[in-house]
Amino acid sequence: MNTMRLGRTDFFVSRLAFGALPIQRAPWEEAVPILRRAAEGGITFFDTARLYSDSEAKIGAAFEGIRENLFLASKTMGGTPEAIRADLAVTLDNLRTDYLDVYQFHNPSTVPLPGDGSGRYELFAELKRAGVIRAIGLTSHSLERARQAVDSGLYDTLQYPFSLLATGEEEDLVASCRAADVGFICMKALAGGLVRDIPAAFAFMGRFDNVLPIWGIQRMSELEEFLALEAAPPLWNEPMAEIARDYREALGKSFCRGCGYCQPCPQEIAVHTVARLFLTLRRSPWKPFAEPSWQKEMARVENCTQCGTCASRCPYHLDPPALIRRSLDDYVAFMRERGVDLTF
Repeated sequence: MNTMRLGRTDFFVSRLAFGALPIQRAPWEEAVPILRRAAEGGITFFDTARLYSDSEAKIGAAFEGIRENLFLASKTMGGTPEAIRADLAVTLDNLRTDYLDVYQFHNPSTVPLPGDGSGRYELFAELKRAGVIRAIGLTSHSLERARQAVDSGLYDTLQYPFSLLATGEEEDLVASCRAADVGFICMKALAGGLVRDIPAAFAFMGRFDNVLPIWGIQRMSELEEFLALEAAPPLWNEPMAEIARDYREALGKSFCRGCGYCQPCPQEIAVHTVARLFLTLRRSPWKPFAEPSWQKEMARVENCTQCGTCASRCPYHLDPPALIRRSLDDYVAFMRERGVDLTF
């Protein structure tokens, strides 16, 4: 297994890292063997969060007794020192450990800084001095906040979306992290599932030796595919670059990443799921989308009141109401072309 240095932390972690958000969707009897197989296969870095329901607990069950050989990262959305302490206590208990290698502020609306009045950064610094956390990190979907965190000099790691759809600005952010010796942890390396060519995505990441991609995994077959790619890494070449150009042309810049920060919707529309459908419908097996449950989900789009709640929360400054309307129109046309009887 190839390793890399995670910025100034001086942690030498496996270049193939495990994003444990999807593992919350796997049954326990499947999740624990997947995690153990990942460690047996040489993966040493696992990223989770207090927000990810039972993800932490599954990791704790899988790695009891071998925790010292691994690097565990988690996150808190706590807005006060008291809330952070409460989150951390649960996280440590779930992971069956007394320390975290990386503890991250989870997509905060402002970058925690010393003296900002919230006490959040001061608490993280105290926890680091005490050895309860070994590195301070921040995750964000905002390029502005990501830059602020790096420029502050206060953060050991930054977690940010990065994929073969990346813009020049995002590649500049990676370069800034290198210059500041901030470990760059890459989330959404498959653009939230929109990129289906995993070898191309894997090869793209190989271009950046200071980027640690955390691949979201919930099935053993997915894990084995990534382990095989790590054993024989595909090279970034002109055909791979052409694949990336095709994806960028097809998806453009105004695509929903599926982060879910637009939720909840007052009309119970699954905005972050529906907004992406017009991009995925022709790239995935379509018949499951014809099921009554999906038709019911799409019918809710008609209830959109254009209240602006989702748009105000979108970290990418998209127009979610327009995206879900486009998805609905595309969905109806697509299903009718295939003779599906719509019930709405």
